[in-house]
Amino acid sequence: MSAGRASEGAGCVPWWGFSPARNLLSMGPDQSEEEANVLLVGSADPRHMLKTIAGLQDEQGLHVYVIENSMEVVARQLLLLYVALIPQEVMGMNEKTEVFLELFGNGEIRSQTFENLQRAASQLSVSVTETLEEAANPCLDTTLLKFKDRDELCRIFKLWAQTSSEHPAPIRMSAAWDYRVRQHLGTRYDSRKGCYDWDLAMKLHTKGCGVINKQQYMRWREQGLAFEMREGAYQITNPTLLSSRAFNQRGDKVSIRGYWGDIVSSPYLSFGIESDDESLLKTCNGQYIKTAQDISFANTQRLFQSLSSRRGCLTTPQSDSEAETARTEQKPVSVHDLMRLNGVSVTFLPLDSLHKLPEKQKYSRYFNSIYFSASCVHQLDPVIRQIAAPDTVLVIELAKYILDLSKEQEVGFAEKVAAMALEAGFEPWNQGRSDDVHAVFKLKM
Repeated sequence: MSAGRASEGAGCVPWWGFSPARNLLSMGPDQSEEEANVLLVGSADPRHMLKTIAGLQDEQGLHVYVIENSMEVVARQLLLLYVALIPQEVMGMNEKTEVFLELFGNGEIRSQTFENLQRAASQLSVSVTETLEEAANPCLDTTLLKFKDRDELCRIFKLWAQTSSEHPAPIRMSAAWDYRVRQHLGTRYDSRKGCYDWDLAMKLHTKGCGVINKQQYMRWREQGLAFEMREGAYQITNPTLLSSRAFNQRGDKVSIRGYWGDIVSSPYLSFGIESDDESLLKTCNGQYIKTAQDISFANTQRLFQSLSSRRGCLTTPQSDSEAETARTEQKPVSVHDLMRLNGVSVTFLPLDSLHKLPEKQKYSRYFNSIYFSASCVHQLDPVIRQIAAPDTVLVIELAKYILDLSKEQEVGFAEKVAAMALEAGFEPWNQGRSDDVHAVFKLKM
């Protein structure tokens, strides 16, 4: 039984990953470098970098380099990192977690979340425009991007900031979402709820995602709302999930703006199906006590707490009254005033930079960990070996949670990944626990 067209369910723009967050430095042989350099290729969201930061030792440093396939995804990564780095004196931990998850996985958001988005977008626009040689914040470093990339980022941020109730997004998410569902299901659209139930029960649940609640999954499949944590009106289009896609019409390429992301697997995969806190995964009478939304909230909040524990001193200490005033007035937080994490930096590289890194002496034998998403593994090439340190661990996302693939296609993908890694000079690392979500390799000596 097939619930849709394999080419359309996962979408062509990866707004979130198809695997849970991982501490990349804990995968593979032990790495004891004082400062680790990690390269993320197509990770789609900041889950892995947040999890890796949370796993750092007190004196250990981390420099993450990020390469994505589109500037829309880069813009979203910057936005989500901006929210994660807002000081607790300005935005409480619960509110920050709610805003982050709404922006991350909801096609439509509350007005309060939308106001936070506008403030963040305006500050990011200023930062990208004015920061040329030195990053205003080490975790939001765009100084290595090309000028055309920065111009595109600035355009995207201004588009987000200028959208308002008086000037709404030109595309309503409800219409864009419904178009994608119709496109995916075709003649089965009228029986779509049966398709949703099949994908959940016969695919996600059998793959170990039983914690994904039926009611929440059905709501996301129907409306694009993954996280509904507060009572309120979720009716403002989340512009960060809209992008342009080129279509051929009578021989001409036409750009159409809409929602072109995943409509099958769900944003619960990133933070909501695993947890280091086993109490969140308890069951009663065969049913999970907590939902994927609950687990996403708890995991994300714990990651934010780990960021706060690594922050440097505030440039200007605030009294309790000043902190309360900052919360009440909701003043925009400049990129310069975001938390600075001791020993941690995140640098965004140009979209086409992967195969240019080996040409630069700086990156020779440089990266301790390299990550490829399932959508970008085709870029894995033997030249990657030149930028791999002697102890490099190569982590590749597999296709387990790309639901429209058959079991045979999933196995074939894993075999192809292994062959590509071998050709690139890496061999399987088999000393860890079996993991059918990621394939882990080490550099051949």
